[in-house]
Amino acid sequence: MPISLAMACTQMKMPPVEAITAVTINAAYRVARGSQIGSLERGKRADFVVYDWRDYVELSYFSGVQLAKTVYVEGQSVFES
Repeated sequence: MPISLAMACTQMKMPPVEAITAVTINAAYRVARGSQIGSLERGKRADFVVYDWRDYVELSYFSGVQLAKTVYVEGQSVFES
């Protein structure tokens, strides 16, 4: 996922907010699962990562570096640094 975001921002000149949307909710709808995954909403599967960053824009700059603070799968913490 990080490399997809980095490439979208650096090679395709997409703003980080558009790249994040493309790899989350838009991708979920592309595989006909947008009602189940792809965004944090009540009733959807809660898989997400918490990063210790100042701004979401940093997500596209650190591909290949493990900077996750906490990882959640189905709403349950499965990793903490």
